[in-house]
Amino acid sequence: MIKISSRLPDVGTSIFTVMSKMALDHGAINLSQGFPDFSIDRKIIDLVHRYMLEDHNQYAPMPGAVALRQAIAGVIQKTYGHAVDADTEITVTPGATEAIFSIIAAFIHAGDEVLLFDPSYDSYDPAIRLNGGVPVHLHLRQPDFSIDWDDVRSRITKRTRMIMINTPHNPTGAVLTEHDLRTLESIALEHNLLVLSDEVYERLIYDGVAHQSVLRYPALAAQSLAVFSFGKTFHATGWKVGYAVGPAALMSEVRKAHQFIAFSVNTPVQLALAEYLKTPEHYETLGNFYQQKRDFFLDQIKGSSFEPRACRGSYFQLVSYRNISSQPDVAMAEELTKKFKVAAIPVSVFYHDKTDNRLLRFCFAKKEETLAQACNILRKL
Repeated sequence: MIKISSRLPDVGTSIFTVMSKMALDHGAINLSQGFPDFSIDRKIIDLVHRYMLEDHNQYAPMPGAVALRQAIAGVIQKTYGHAVDADTEITVTPGATEAIFSIIAAFIHAGDEVLLFDPSYDSYDPAIRLNGGVPVHLHLRQPDFSIDWDDVRSRITKRTRMIMINTPHNPTGAVLTEHDLRTLESIALEHNLLVLSDEVYERLIYDGVAHQSVLRYPALAAQSLAVFSFGKTFHATGWKVGYAVGPAALMSEVRKAHQFIAFSVNTPVQLALAEYLKTPEHYETLGNFYQQKRDFFLDQIKGSSFEPRACRGSYFQLVSYRNISSQPDVAMAEELTKKFKVAAIPVSVFYHDKTDNRLLRFCFAKKEETLAQACNILRKL
């Protein structure tokens, strides 16, 4: 046997894969992994089919199809008032995860520190470590999962190279405010830090709140790379199409990594997305669409012993089960799946130190009948 020294010795199978398999094995309703159980718009399927039939089936340009990058530039200008050059400041990627990895690979050298906030999405830490960086995990404050900016300032060292933010936030549903972005801007400028902003749920934001993208703030945008996802926006997570936006000098470096990690994204889907984006209603109505699902889920669990936390964005709802059980959240999620046939994600898995606040994450990107069926079970616990 060849002797192997793992670069990620503490990393196993993703919790999302584990819980989805457990849900399948036990016939449970899967509210764990973040994917919709309803169909995407037939119009975009027809567009993909059309471009396939028109023989747009070969490699797209490495940075992305020109038509799609131009469409993205128009949407960003309309949404955030931020002018971007489609040729030099946008790169289309096979999902947001590859965009994040390419950005980290482009800028993080051995020993560079990257600040990130727990609970954090599970790809962040491994991407930093695989590229020789040092993840510095800070905790979001309870109970609202806000950032303690004094804590951020205290953790910056001469080796700090990047800060990673995620808004709207997975798994908590928290969103950053204008004050947060202004504070981040001052810190990034003072310490000459790069900002990697994961904004894949930009359109899934509720209660009249505006998404605070780094692209809204010119000085911050000059030192930032923002990442977005068509899979989240158009309910097509299996298509794995995302994109990164940033200044030309930074994007040039990102593309150096991207071209050797994935090179390009499938052509017919890119061309279909470019045409689909020409109709603003396709993306501007998503907030209301998902807020109705969030509100339906919350209404359905009324009368249960679960205590929901505030959700301002994303398609995830956290609930506390303190009134039901004192067992650890992983054990609670397993019991809920195996015994009661509803699958959720334990929030401790999003913490580097496995902090357990007895919280579960439910995905409400589901049909109403799915949510009603699951909540009928949850109300009886």
